[in-house]
Amino acid sequence: MISVEEALSLILSQIREMGSERVDITSSLGRVIAEDIYAKRNNPPWDNSAMDGYAVMNEDIMSANRENPAILKVIEDLPAGYTAKNSVNKGEAIRIMTGAPIPMGADTVVMVEDTEKDGENVKILRETPLGENIRRTGEDIKTGELVVPEGSLIRPAEVGIMATCGRAFVSVYQRPRVAVVSTGDELVDVDEEITEGKIVTSNSYTLSAMAADCGADPFQLGIARDTREALKEKLRQALHADVIITSGGVSVGDFDFVKDVLKELGSEMKFWKVAMKPGKPLAFGTIGGKPAFGLPGNPVSCMVCFEQFVRPSILKMMGHSRIYRPVIKATLKEDIKKKTGRKHFMRSFVRFEDGQYTVTTSGDQGSGILKSMVAANALLIFPEELSLLKAGDKVKVQLIDRSFEYSEAPGY
Repeated sequence: MISVEEALSLILSQIREMGSERVDITSSLGRVIAEDIYAKRNNPPWDNSAMDGYAVMNEDIMSANRENPAILKVIEDLPAGYTAKNSVNKGEAIRIMTGAPIPMGADTVVMVEDTEKDGENVKILRETPLGENIRRTGEDIKTGELVVPEGSLIRPAEVGIMATCGRAFVSVYQRPRVAVVSTGDELVDVDEEITEGKIVTSNSYTLSAMAADCGADPFQLGIARDTREALKEKLRQALHADVIITSGGVSVGDFDFVKDVLKELGSEMKFWKVAMKPGKPLAFGTIGGKPAFGLPGNPVSCMVCFEQFVRPSILKMMGHSRIYRPVIKATLKEDIKKKTGRKHFMRSFVRFEDGQYTVTTSGDQGSGILKSMVAANALLIFPEELSLLKAGDKVKVQLIDRSFEYSEAPGY
């Protein structure tokens, strides 16, 4: 039996990044970019107005105020999307809209709030500094500038800047296909009748959802019955995937032989027990270089093992550099006991109150109790060498859901 840290290090040492594929930028959101993006052109591409107002020569409006306004002749209206037909000369102004190119001769834009119409003229009611309200060529982005480095997570802002730079298609890391297999004669699918001794294969759906939440492309291969032949057939089908996940069949029962069948299919098994709770029976190996995870059958054990080992692996395959859930310090609000020897991941609920994070367990910690997982937004990390945590202790908490940070009011 190895430690959580040893297991994670060993797994990640076997994980390789996927290849890349080209997608349109509207499909790139949430992906990791696999190339450097350089600007093809300046942004803005020309000097333009940052305000609705009047393009003027600054020397004409020096010392202008409400008592002694500068009066200029308006020679043209210039909407965005067009260029001026005329140049601005001394004593003249062009009415300009936001985004329109600065006309020849003008060096300042007076915002409309500081002006007053006067027939064919305009009164400038405030001296405006030279160059005010003009967005200069390339002040945002310069031609040839690196705007999105390889390895960046593509957010809406990255989509926008790639569009600005004229990139309709970009290279991103591929999404791994994740095969999900549940094992056991006791399992039935969600729409089948439950008879005595049978349970729904909830793990298949949970694991598929967790893989999709990482950005991967999961597919279910159904239930493998408790025979070597049935399991081997499902795992052969799973070899078409990039990642293989099974649940159940990795403990020491007579019918728990996932790890044995994986070996028969050529898997190089690395370990099958981890000093953690829930989730001690955990097998990991590779088949043809593809990671294969044998997760426990108990629903919560299955989910906790996915969080600790499968999720970081999938994210690494997709090119992410930040592959771990955030861990914070929180004040414990209750006493908790356990036996030493294994690291516990306890379903918990984190709040932010009175300027600090606090944490309580979210219910029964049995490995088959899904309700306390639904109620949890975090996993409290109870170190293996400790047997008691007291109310008031500062403890490490792994956040699995940050919705507690949202508010019903904007707060400003």
